[in-house]
Amino acid sequence: MTFDLTAPAPTGSAPVVPFSFELYPPRTDAREAALHETIRQLAAVGPRFISVTYGAGGSTGGRSLEVLKHIRRETDVEPLAHLTCVGNTYEGATALIREFLDAGILSFLALRGDPPAGAAEGDEFVGDLESAAQLTQLIGRVQAERSPYTEYGIPGLPGAVGVNRRRPAQVAVAAFPNGHPRSRHPREHIDALVAKEAAGATLAITQLFFDAEDYLRFVDEARDAGVTMPILPGIMPITSPARLNRVLELTGEARPRALAEALARESTPQHQARIGISHAAELAREVSDHGAPGVHLYAFNNHETVLAVLREADLLATSPVGRRTMTPHG
Repeated sequence: MTFDLTAPAPTGSAPVVPFSFELYPPRTDAREAALHETIRQLAAVGPRFISVTYGAGGSTGGRSLEVLKHIRRETDVEPLAHLTCVGNTYEGATALIREFLDAGILSFLALRGDPPAGAAEGDEFVGDLESAAQLTQLIGRVQAERSPYTEYGIPGLPGAVGVNRRRPAQVAVAAFPNGHPRSRHPREHIDALVAKEAAGATLAITQLFFDAEDYLRFVDEARDAGVTMPILPGIMPITSPARLNRVLELTGEARPRALAEALARESTPQHQARIGISHAAELAREVSDHGAPGVHLYAFNNHETVLAVLREADLLATSPVGRRTMTPHG
């Protein structure tokens, strides 16, 4: 059966809309136990998948792969591996994809990746793979060469086997509601998403946005351009002025004035966190009410914050009573 990243989770609670989380690998051994507890807490509410960013590890999956294997081994949640193009050769990327496939990881987020510190867009930094679309194609090609089919034994016929179609790898890609910061023309991010789907992507996950209308407008533009795959809204709880400043620096997004002022008015971390959770919950409510196919939350390895967002957005209901009626939009 083909795995659908946006289908309802098979176990755990029954969410109002599907949701998922992003984590990053622990930077030290001391943080590993805390991350495992966060994974346990997140898995208990029935997410559709948990993605793990690609950490340092040379030519191997390193700590990222260990986290993905832990999710696969200890939970019923689908683990999703981030892969990037930057600095990778075809040989290196192929070896890395094989390593993840060998570990039973069949869901990926294919990313072009950011330039190294100090590099400009025109510099030679990408490597053999120049785009997420090329990486998406490579994932499919590597899996096809590695395991074109699966076999099963036939009872009563020793040595005889039947052949099943293999479960294809699912490849998600990034989307940018307000345009990519390095786009050369206003619609390049839309054209890139069309190319990614043509290359085999089955799901898009957006970069963060601060206004639900940004996501809704982007989805309409993508649909008009021919994109048909689900587009998950990526929502990040901004729980401090420092986090907001860092996010703006990394993404190039415009400063959300109301949120920035609300955070600045609060004098304690607890009150600032409350502002960020409420803002993220409102975003989640609004996009889900307008038909988003799910909600993807950037967790920063903190389960308490994202679970608070889901509770405040009323997206953790386990009963069909009170579920929202959604019209398809994402």
